[in-house]
Amino acid sequence: MRDGDHQGHGSPPTPDGGIWSPSRRPLTVGLILTVTLVALEALAVATVMPEVRADLGGYDLYGWVFSGFFLASIVGIVVGGPAADRRGLVVPFTAGLVLFAAGLAVAGLAPSMEVLVLGRILQGLGAGAVPAASYAAIARGFEASERPHMFALLSTAWVVPGLVGPAAAAAVEHALSWRWVFLGLLPVVAVAGALTVGPLARVPSPIGSGADLPDAGGSRSGFGRSARMTGLVGGVGAVFVALTGVPGPLALVLVGIGLPLAVWAFAGMVPDGTLRLAPGVPATVAVRGLLTWSFFQADAYVSLAVVDGRGSSTFVAGAALSAGSVLWAAGSWVQARQIDRLGPRTLVGAGFTVIISALALTTGVALGLPVPVLVAAWGIGGFGMGLAYSPLSVVVLGSARPGEEGASSAALQLSDVLGIAVGTGVGGGVVALADTRGWEVSSGVAVVFTMATVVGLVGLAASRRIPASLNPR
Repeated sequence: MRDGDHQGHGSPPTPDGGIWSPSRRPLTVGLILTVTLVALEALAVATVMPEVRADLGGYDLYGWVFSGFFLASIVGIVVGGPAADRRGLVVPFTAGLVLFAAGLAVAGLAPSMEVLVLGRILQGLGAGAVPAASYAAIARGFEASERPHMFALLSTAWVVPGLVGPAAAAAVEHALSWRWVFLGLLPVVAVAGALTVGPLARVPSPIGSGADLPDAGGSRSGFGRSARMTGLVGGVGAVFVALTGVPGPLALVLVGIGLPLAVWAFAGMVPDGTLRLAPGVPATVAVRGLLTWSFFQADAYVSLAVVDGRGSSTFVAGAALSAGSVLWAAGSWVQARQIDRLGPRTLVGAGFTVIISALALTTGVALGLPVPVLVAAWGIGGFGMGLAYSPLSVVVLGSARPGEEGASSAALQLSDVLGIAVGTGVGGGVVALADTRGWEVSSGVAVVFTMATVVGLVGLAASRRIPASLNPR
C-alpha cells in the first residue's frame, strides 16, 4: 500500500543522512521497485477485470478476485510482521515475492474463475508479507525525520504505474490477452528480488528483537496468533460466502458464526481498545480500516461501472484509475509537508471529506452523469487518500518500541487490508445479488458506491479520536 511515517524510537546507526545517501540508496531503490511492482499489478488487474469476467464466468466470483487476495494478505501480514522482528527482513520479503510470483503464474494460466481466485490468494499471501518487511526496513533503516519523505517517495512510485499501467493493461488485453497482464509481471518480480534482498540483509536488527517478543494476539508460543488469524480469515470468508446467493437459512448460519468469530479474532490482533475507538493509537488503527474500506469498496468496481455499467471502454476505466493513483501521490506529498503544522487529525479529516465528495460524484456517474466525470471524481478521491492514509502510519509507527516495528506495522496493515477485503467482499456480494435479481449493472455498482459513502462518513466521525498533533519523543 501507499504510506507515510514520521516519528519513531531510535535511529539507525548510519550517520550520513538522506534517503539517497550512499549507504541508503540501494535500499531506497529496492523498496521503490517493489512498490512499483505492486502498483502495476493492482492497477492492471482492476482495469481488465470486466474482460476477465466476460471470458471466464459471471459475476458471482467477481468480488472474490479482490477479497480473496486481501484475505490471504492478512495471513501474510500476521506472519510476516513478527517474522521481520525475529528472523530478519530477508526471510519474509523473499518468501513473499516467491508466493506472489507463483500466484501470477496460476492466475495468468487460469482456465476458470475458481482457479483465478486461487492464483489471487497465492498473490495475496506474498503481498501481505512484503509490506510488513518493507515497513520494518523503513523504521530501522532511516532516520525518524526522513521517514515522511521516504513514504511520500513510495507513494510517488505509483505515479509512473498510475500513468501507464491501466492504459498498458488495456492495450495488452486488446493486443494479446488479459492473461499477459499477470504473466508479463513475472520478470519484474525477479528483478525486484535481485535488487532488494541484498540491501535488506544489511539493515541492522535492533537490540532486543527476538524470541522474547509476544506474537500478535499476545501469545509467545505463536498458537494464539495462529488461532486468531485462522478465525479472522475463516470468519470473514464465511460472511462473504453468505453474500454470494446461498439459501437464506445457510446464509444466516454463516453470518451468525462468521461475524462473531471475525470480531473476536480481530480484537486480539490489534491494540486494546481498537474496536471501541479508544483515543490515540487504537482509534488510529480502526480509522485506517474504515478509510480503506470506503475507498477500495468503490475502487474495485470503478472499471465494472465504466465498462459493464455504462458501456464505455477499458481505456476510460484505466484513465479513472490512473487519475486516482497519480493524485494519491500528490496528496501524500502535501501531507508530508503539512503534517507537522496541521497534525494527523486535521489531515485525515480533510482526506475523508474529499473522498466522500468523490464517492458522491462516482455514484452519480453510475446513475447517469457523463462517464468522463468519473475520471475527475476518482482523481479527487485519490487525492483525499493521499491526505488521509499516510498520517495514520505516522502515528502508529511512531509509537513502536525498538524491535517491534514489524509487529506495529502488522497491526496497522491488518486493519488496512481487512478494510479492503471487507469493502471489496461486500461490494462483490452486492454485485452478485444484483445480477441474480436481474438488476442493471449500473444499479448494482451505484449501491456499492453509496455503501462506500456511508462508511466514509463513519470514518470521518471516528477520525476525531486520533491524535491532533505529533508528539516527538
